[in-house]
Amino acid sequence: MNKINSYSTGLVAGLAVFFGLIVGAVIMLISGFNPVTGYVSLVQSALGSSLNIGEVLRAMTPLILTAAGFLVAQSAGFFNIGLSGQVWVGWIASTWFVLANQGMNPWILIPAAVIIGAVGGAVMGFIPGWLRAQFGASEVITTIMLNYIVLYGGNAVVQGLPQKLMATTDMTKTLSTTDSLRWDFLSNLTGGSRFNIGFIIAVVALFGIWFVMKRTTLGFEIQAVGLNPDAARYAGMSAKRNAIMAMTISGTLAGLAGATEGLGTYLNIFSQSSAPQVGYDGMAVALLASGSFIGILFAAFLFSVLSVGGLGMPLATGVPTELVSVVTAAIIFFIGANYLIRLILVKLDEDDSKSKRKKDKNKKTTKLNKKEAK
Repeated sequence: MNKINSYSTGLVAGLAVFFGLIVGAVIMLISGFNPVTGYVSLVQSALGSSLNIGEVLRAMTPLILTAAGFLVAQSAGFFNIGLSGQVWVGWIASTWFVLANQGMNPWILIPAAVIIGAVGGAVMGFIPGWLRAQFGASEVITTIMLNYIVLYGGNAVVQGLPQKLMATTDMTKTLSTTDSLRWDFLSNLTGGSRFNIGFIIAVVALFGIWFVMKRTTLGFEIQAVGLNPDAARYAGMSAKRNAIMAMTISGTLAGLAGATEGLGTYLNIFSQSSAPQVGYDGMAVALLASGSFIGILFAAFLFSVLSVGGLGMPLATGVPTELVSVVTAAIIFFIGANYLIRLILVKLDEDDSKSKRKKDKNKKTTKLNKKEAK
């Protein structure tokens, strides 16, 4: 068992990605497509121009924030399924604030809107955390239910906004770039993409939450409660307080992701048929990162390359974009089945050790035979 757990999470995550790509290649072959051509077109579509690189960085922004939020909750022993709902609340709150106060100085308006989005997500994270701390309610069930409440409640809010803010019955007017997270310099640098200051916010937030979790008493207590609530309680740590704090911080980061979506990517609010996908994708990014905050950057980059590059695959090779979802799902599957990957590594190491011992034995036998011959 110790040998199985001795392999680095980076190696296991890398193999999970490799096996996921292999699954995609096999499906391409079965479907009559060339997997080499397919993957080359995917990479070229994602990284072949400054415009697409900008879109990859833009797509990374909410994934970094939601993945960091999921990781904080996971450190405390919780599974925050409500990231999508928390993103939606942050999106609505921040964008609505800007729409309603467009005459305000942008240097005050935008920071205030981002903070309001983060607070909206924090409230939605606080609720399941408080229910878990006070009544022992499963955060999985409460966050799933809250996702639906927020989805349909948010749609009702959007459709009920003042007519002067609406472009259609289901969509608000578009924000001007001066009242958003867009910056002409970043857009021009990346060929007119939607790359915006939200990426900088995400990276700073990721570093900040890493510092909190790894270098502060609060972070230590959250992780201690996640590892062993009874031992943490015996040491004088409040399991209830840390449960609420972990879920609130998680929601805050998801709310920030929503603010970057509304103020940086779409520049408006529109009715959703389902909770924003970036919440679920952020969970996948966090799982691939395997508990590493630095790993989140690499995992978010990979998922963004897959999502942006996948859009160009049908035009270049005819490979359907759904294949990217298959590859993503396969990667997540292998991350979930990391024990199997570790078992394979143990088996390979054992076979390698046996092979070395056999070679050494053969060498010794050969030397003895040579001595006897002399």
